[in-house]
Amino acid sequence: MIRKSIRMSILAALLFTGALSTAGAEPLKQFVVTKYDAVADGKTLNTQAIQRTIDAAVAAGGGTLVIPKGVFLSGAIFLKPGVNLHLDEDAVLKGSSDTKDYPKMKTRIEGHFEEWLPALVNADRCDHLRITGPGMLDGNGLFFWKAFWDARQQDPKIANLAIERPRLAFIQNSNDVRVSGVAFKDSGFWNLHLFRCSDAVVEDASFDAPHDQPPNRAPSSDAIDIDSSQRVMVRGCTFAVGDDCVCLKGSKGPFAMQDKDSPPTEHIRVIDCSFKEGHGAVTLGSEATVIRDVFVENCRVTGNMPLVRIKVRPDTPQHYEDIHYRNITLAGSGAIFEFRPWTQYFDLQGQPPPKSVVKNVTVSDIKGSFGSFGEILGKPETTISDITLENVEVTLKSEKLKVGKVNNLKIENVNVNGKPFSLQPAE
Repeated sequence: MIRKSIRMSILAALLFTGALSTAGAEPLKQFVVTKYDAVADGKTLNTQAIQRTIDAAVAAGGGTLVIPKGVFLSGAIFLKPGVNLHLDEDAVLKGSSDTKDYPKMKTRIEGHFEEWLPALVNADRCDHLRITGPGMLDGNGLFFWKAFWDARQQDPKIANLAIERPRLAFIQNSNDVRVSGVAFKDSGFWNLHLFRCSDAVVEDASFDAPHDQPPNRAPSSDAIDIDSSQRVMVRGCTFAVGDDCVCLKGSKGPFAMQDKDSPPTEHIRVIDCSFKEGHGAVTLGSEATVIRDVFVENCRVTGNMPLVRIKVRPDTPQHYEDIHYRNITLAGSGAIFEFRPWTQYFDLQGQPPPKSVVKNVTVSDIKGSFGSFGEILGKPETTISDITLENVEVTLKSEKLKVGKVNNLKIENVNVNGKPFSLQPAE
């Protein structure tokens, strides 16, 4: 563990700090949307005015799109290479509740591409992109959540994507990205989706959406979805959403390993974050093929959510390796492990169930109080090995850890409710 800790620190320094340093950089010219006829009354649709501002920045050789103080209603906008986005203090870019303001286009969603709604803020091939606060992106999601729950009430088996809902921000095919200090609120669907991005940092951002029981919950309001991306750091963020907080994604289906559009999600760091509400602190899957080299450390979990959520999908060959959670403080009521098959919306397409591998997962230096240990279960085709639980001092309502077939499960220096923990035989 010491060797891995040193490796992590070195990688973090090399991969994330040097490449994204902006010290000494010349300030970019600012393009304020009100100078291009945008109106901050929360009612006027400003999509065209904001897009004109972006185009003006491009024509001038690049610059920063500025949303000043006020509430600016808009449909989907599209940033372009060389154009950053800054939201001033008390600035709100608020999404329209009319799906017509998000013209359908082919987009990446849930591990594949289809005609669906774009996000409120979109960026494609925008290397060196900066999206900065302290202002807010407000998804105005109530209309979309209600449409989903109404449809689900009529048909409990309706597919998740059948009710189209816009994301707050979608960044794809971009290198050297920083999202800093932005408040994400009430997204219609996922909040921040990074697809095929590299050397990205999301820092000091907040993600909020209703997280009570339906119908008072924002469905599919994942905070950050890291999809087929490499060298991504999430640090100093707070999460209180109605679905997974940080979710690592990729492709899906029995032929997913052949999907050249979905490279591995790897070299991920989640540091100094606070998880208040959600379905999982840091989740692997459901749609994902290869996820490796993930560190989650110096974080605090206070909500009713699992710390380690690993979804083993029946129709997808998955390979999860080198996943580490360490130095975590628990003050909630969830499970430490929710590691089990995920069977929602899967499709074998006439193929036999594929084999999957989960290996080298460590949970170490954990303290505080929580609900339970939870479970470590795969599907029959899953090989689970090298799972380590060490240096744990916790108070739990349930001391049971339900374990399926696991090769080389190590439990070292684990104390629960004031006494050493020993794994009980399977019932």
